[in-house]
Amino acid sequence: MVWSMSDMALNPRAEILLKALIERYISDGQPVGSRTLARDLGNELSPATIRNVMADLEELGLIQSPHTSAGRIPTALGYRVFVDTLLKVRPIDASELRRLEGELSSAPDPQQLMEAASSLLSQVTRLAGVVMLPRQEQAAVRQIEFLQLSANRVLAILVTQEGRVHNRVIVTDRTYSPAELVEAANFFNDQYAGRFLSEVKQVLLAAMQQDSDAMQQAMRTAMTMARHMFTDEDSQGAEIVVSGESNLLEVPELGDVRKLRRLFDTFNTKRDLLHLLDQCLRTNGVQIFIGGESGYQAFEECSVVTSPYQVGGRIVGMLGVIGPTRMSYEHVIPIVDVTARLLGGALSADRS
Repeated sequence: MVWSMSDMALNPRAEILLKALIERYISDGQPVGSRTLARDLGNELSPATIRNVMADLEELGLIQSPHTSAGRIPTALGYRVFVDTLLKVRPIDASELRRLEGELSSAPDPQQLMEAASSLLSQVTRLAGVVMLPRQEQAAVRQIEFLQLSANRVLAILVTQEGRVHNRVIVTDRTYSPAELVEAANFFNDQYAGRFLSEVKQVLLAAMQQDSDAMQQAMRTAMTMARHMFTDEDSQGAEIVVSGESNLLEVPELGDVRKLRRLFDTFNTKRDLLHLLDQCLRTNGVQIFIGGESGYQAFEECSVVTSPYQVGGRIVGMLGVIGPTRMSYEHVIPIVDVTARLLGGALSADRS
């Protein structure tokens, strides 16, 4: 459900009580009663007044009473109002920032950088950390090699700037000498190294529409090999690195075996998680899905906080954390945001 200020107008007293109730519930995980809120607010309001306001908040669907408890807990809608209008995000702790910077700057290669980012997210937030690796088309070319396997079979080896290696066996219509293949690879690397694969495909398509007789032999060979290497049917999808799933075993709200099984099945198959993160690539900044907002049953009791990371000024992937709706948003949001910026910076530096 998408909430906006036009849907409901909370008076200042209701806002104060909703904020205090959610912060108390996030802190200790117990239903919050009127007497607890009265103490938290310095006894400025009587328990009777607080009960009346809580009844109004419950009628609006922002809080609810679990079972027969006299206390109240936030609903997914209550969290959404809290995150959108009442939350004050605090700056990341200096020691946490130094830790993130140190760990990400020391990773020896791009693949380990992204694994380190996922692991750090889970360690710092005590939730599950996820990093979506760049799709092949969103990666940039580092170099390509063509190796002859037999008379009409060539192995094309593509290395991206993120350090990932993609192999493709190409069946050719004639035999190419080793010298021709080296010359073609050199031509390709001179022309396209450092450019994004999506750009390379567009340039290749335009080049292949030219009169092939006007091309140099090396260019014709490179175009032939690349046409097979970059077919859409063979384009490899993104992968996801997940860390810290075991942290969620300690969350009481996720203690139901069926909920945990569904959640961990999603982590294992990664299809739904990949689809959710893929949708986030279309927008900038931190995004927060609370409960059913993600559209996936496995995350109905969870919140997903994501942020894109960029390489060379272009969004290439997403990272984030998954945890219970009762998470410390003021802490998690800046951690996710800063980690995305640091990862993008480290990957961009690796390209230079």
